[in-house]
Amino acid sequence: MPDQPVLYVLNGPNLNLLGVREPDIYGRETLGDIQALCETAASGASVVFRQTNHEGELIDWVQEARTKAAALVINPAGYGHTSVALLDALKTLTIPIVECHLSNPAARERFRHRSHVSSVAAGVVSGFGSFSYELAVKAALKLAQERSQPAGRSVQDDKKRL
Repeated sequence: MPDQPVLYVLNGPNLNLLGVREPDIYGRETLGDIQALCETAASGASVVFRQTNHEGELIDWVQEARTKAAALVINPAGYGHTSVALLDALKTLTIPIVECHLSNPAARERFRHRSHVSSVAAGVVSGFGSFSYELAVKAALKLAQERSQPAGRSVQDDKKRL
């Protein structure tokens, strides 16, 4: 892994329409706004930010993250509720996975209450609009940093040395 961690932020279907699609649910910020927020929140980490409407492409990117990323933030959108193939791809990762949603799926339609992604994610951040992404980025990078610490040495030890 390079000195500068690489964080993948992957976005599923219809998120390219942020800002115009159901703004009362998803807000008025665009995907470009979300990308800028993620890059700022990553404070020095390299962010690979992508969106697709195609399940196979999303799976290809998850598989790519296996060897190129220190952590993954994923907003699977509708695929979180339907794609066992995406779940299977995520199960191959050994890096931290944080699931992210702009809205709170548990407060929406019943079919949105179950996410296949949640079963393999270290955590889920949802319901905070674009701030969900900021929280997810910070959490993913924190988890990646903790995993990269040598045995017997913690992130807190490093902070004490500063």
